[in-house]
Amino acid sequence: MDPATLAAYDHDAAAFAKDWHEQSAPTDLHEIVARFFIRGGKTCDIGCGSGREVAWLTVNGFAAEGFDASDGLLRQARDRYPQLKFAHAELPELEGIAANAYENVLCETVIMHLEPARIAPSVCRLLDIVKPNGILYLSWRVTEGADLRDAHGRLYAAFDTELVRSALTKATLLLDEEVVSASSGKTIHRLVARKAG
Repeated sequence: MDPATLAAYDHDAAAFAKDWHEQSAPTDLHEIVARFFIRGGKTCDIGCGSGREVAWLTVNGFAAEGFDASDGLLRQARDRYPQLKFAHAELPELEGIAANAYENVLCETVIMHLEPARIAPSVCRLLDIVKPNGILYLSWRVTEGADLRDAHGRLYAAFDTELVRSALTKATLLLDEEVVSASSGKTIHRLVARKAG
């Protein structure tokens, strides 16, 4: 992850967690998961933040665990959900996560925090950890024009969607849309892909 972005999340982890948990529930994301994910399948959330979606997945019948690059956010997740499993992992390497490990992989609004050169390798690695015939959900906040940083110093990379699509040639796209997130109110692009068997 971009170092300044990671530092921002580590420094203000409690404030970010409070904000996310006070946002409206991401009902649109939940509907997509219910529609496409393999029910009961081993599932991971890459970029799990403070654990909100891992908790929702667990309650809704998925064997879920979360990974994040920010140790500060992982502390927030473990404090909020001590019964759930969280671990450190960073894109694009995702060190410690085996290939073909999960039926379902969720990566919600994470890859826009990567330097553009790391986006395609990260998408390839996300697909790598999906089991054959499994499902990858991937979304990112859309930034028009040039890369920008917010007041916290977080990177929002501007990149063409084709960069992501081209990294998913070993998968079938089931959903490909640009929408306003029900939770954050920001414009996001999201893809759902099924890995080849």
